[in-house]
Amino acid sequence: MRSRWAALAISIAFGMLVAQARAEAFVVFPKAGRLISPDGRYEVRDADRSAAPADFVGTFHSLWLVDVATGQSRKLCDYLGVSAVAWSGNDALVVTQYVGKRTSRALVFSIARLEEPVILDQSTLVQMITPDWRYYLRGNDHVFIEASRLENAIFYFRVWGYGQHDPNGFAWKCQYALTDGKVVCSTR
Repeated sequence: MRSRWAALAISIAFGMLVAQARAEAFVVFPKAGRLISPDGRYEVRDADRSAAPADFVGTFHSLWLVDVATGQSRKLCDYLGVSAVAWSGNDALVVTQYVGKRTSRALVFSIARLEEPVILDQSTLVQMITPDWRYYLRGNDHVFIEASRLENAIFYFRVWGYGQHDPNGFAWKCQYALTDGKVVCSTR
């Protein structure tokens, strides 16, 4: 998993992403329907998942990246519920998928590269943070990881939640270095 992230970091280091790429305003899918890149070259579109009549449908959606000039498209991901999506420059998307009422996860998509996105969810983050912070993620049944921005190969996100361990809640500001796969968090 780290090698995929390292490959994305290399593409960033070689200028695939704008050096000071900050996320534009987030829009919420499926309501938004579409989001155009700052340069107008790409568009993110929402599509209902096609399924056989016997399959459970109605809440499943997909995000697609479409090249406006050619019409070529590629599926970015499926999601359940809602996703908050923002461009980070013209070459990356940052996404928060609200998986349910109790959790969310953050993703980074490289537009130029076809590799898998960076995905930070509760189980992944438990493995990446220092042991003395893990009980926050394991001891609470509401844990949200939300994308903020991508800047200089650093993915900024916030983590917050509550539950049995923290009935009054906890909140962190975090950074994920795409070049070395390290996460650093601090309380707010």
